[in-house]
Amino acid sequence: MTKQSERPGHVPDSGKVALITGASRGIGYGVAEAFVARGDRVCVTGRDEAALKEAVERLGSARVIGVAGKAHDETHQARAVERVMETFGRVDYLVNNAGTNPVFGPMAELDLNVARKVYDTNVISALGFAQQTWYAWQRENGGAIVNIASVAGVSASPFIGAYGMSKAAMVNLTLQLAHEFAPVVRVNAIAPAVVKTRFAKAIYEGREAEAAAAYPLGRLGVPEDIGGAAAFLTSAQSDWITGQTLVLDGGISLNAGVG
Repeated sequence: MTKQSERPGHVPDSGKVALITGASRGIGYGVAEAFVARGDRVCVTGRDEAALKEAVERLGSARVIGVAGKAHDETHQARAVERVMETFGRVDYLVNNAGTNPVFGPMAELDLNVARKVYDTNVISALGFAQQTWYAWQRENGGAIVNIASVAGVSASPFIGAYGMSKAAMVNLTLQLAHEFAPVVRVNAIAPAVVKTRFAKAIYEGREAEAAAAYPLGRLGVPEDIGGAAAFLTSAQSDWITGQTLVLDGGISLNAGVG
């Protein structure tokens, strides 16, 4: 009889477990795909239970579970980590991807309640999940955290100031956690430019060729780009990397020096 590990297309279980927030679609789903492909067991979270169930099915692995809920909800954070521990017995990697950007306009007109919502979802939720995974597993056993920031957090981005402000805080949160969680847990961030997702489609929809032309590499990002980077930052090949923000922008930041 053919062993499971010898079946065509079978990926051996790596023994590692990842929790990925905001992963029913887009960047989070791309990260989940990369982790499943290398044999990790994965828990994905998201607000929409139906979309999350579909994502788990599309990932096509018995090693994947989903926990629905709002990222900023502390009860959801605790329940997600508890479910991971009950199901898999460990949580080696955390990818904080859940985020929102419900407002477009100048900072002078920004509704402060909206600003609070953006910060709560994009930053405080990441800290909450980091605390939960730290105490549940990583403090005693080690691991790695990857925070999904944005190029909007490392440079000014007109009309999405609230989002950029929150992502700048995510970059600093990465530094703080990297310092405090060392040497047992490495913490890094990824700062993507525009990635082709439903979240960002307002930026490029109907004008993708024009938008892509601004990038020296000639295209917009895709979720797989971020998934590969997250896989690297949680691998043994990155064991001497912590507190860093990896900018993935197709070279568009090079244009800042062109006058």
